[in-house]
Amino acid sequence: MRPATDRSGVELLERALGYTRGALQPVRPAHLTRPTPCTGWSLDALLDHMDDALDAFTDGAEGLIAVEPGPRPLGTRVETLQVKACALLGAWSLPTTGPTVVVGGASLPTAVVVRAAALEITVHGWDVARTTGRGPLLPAALAADLLPVAHALVDPLDRGTRFAPAYADDAAAPPEARLLGFLGRSVDPRRLSA
Repeated sequence: MRPATDRSGVELLERALGYTRGALQPVRPAHLTRPTPCTGWSLDALLDHMDDALDAFTDGAEGLIAVEPGPRPLGTRVETLQVKACALLGAWSLPTTGPTVVVGGASLPTAVVVRAAALEITVHGWDVARTTGRGPLLPAALAADLLPVAHALVDPLDRGTRFAPAYADDAAAPPEARLLGFLGRSVDPRRLSA
């Protein structure tokens, strides 16, 4: 059974999914070839990655994240992502079989995995919003709640492989700029949305 303290992680995940749902609304086929803030990634590739991540994090709610992506379901991309987002939230809202999730042979606390899901979903939602040029602002409260998650999860060894180098942290910058800069996104604090 998931510990009661994980409820805050599920609530954080719900906020992340809500934000990203809004970021996906303006996506059109013409956007798919555009580059994203993730260096070397097109929006098409990012949406595939998001699809895989939703599957993995949904599996994680049952205790095991498979490293290999599964088959792609039929349907339009954004609709498929929305359906998977609902399934993800539903899966994490139910009790799990244990306090850990096995990821690539390593056991991680469920609280860490659900927060990692919220971080990944939020930041890629912002990437989508920037790419389309019409997405919503990243909510400051959500960014502030995810900043300690990012600091706990992103290791210096991740730089150059999973994340670009972090930008200098300006304590006076809004939490959105601090979060995105820590995760290697170049952000003008005055222009945090698309």
